[in-house]
Amino acid sequence: QVQLVESGGGLVQAGGSLRLSCAASGRTFSNNSMGWFRQAPGKEREFVATISWSGGITSYADSVKGRFTASRDNAKNAVYLQMNNLKPEDTAVYYCAGSQYRINSQSPAGYAYWGQGTQVTVSS
Repeated sequence: QVQLVESGGGLVQAGGSLRLSCAASGRTFSNNSMGWFRQAPGKEREFVATISWSGGITSYADSVKGRFTASRDNAKNAVYLQMNNLKPEDTAVYYCAGSQYRINSQSPAGYAYWGQGTQVTVSS
């Protein structure tokens, strides 16, 4: 059974930082792209970041570009999201997603595997 488990969420003041982790088990994602999405209350799930199988290609939503950095450690079957200069509008549940393909995608439809999410709350 494939599982993605996020951790590292929490409550932080505006301007602070958090580092999210996503540990995968049940299959290796070393040949697959991974993504991060978020969903705020009353809003649709939105794209945050994606990272290629090698980690060499990343893309970000405009709203987080320059503040968030995605990375991965294929030896650990894990991906990370470093979030700096957090803003209240970053408050959401953050989800890790695993693709069946190498191609990066900014659409939730491009990912077959999802974690349960971790809450990030940024106070003003």
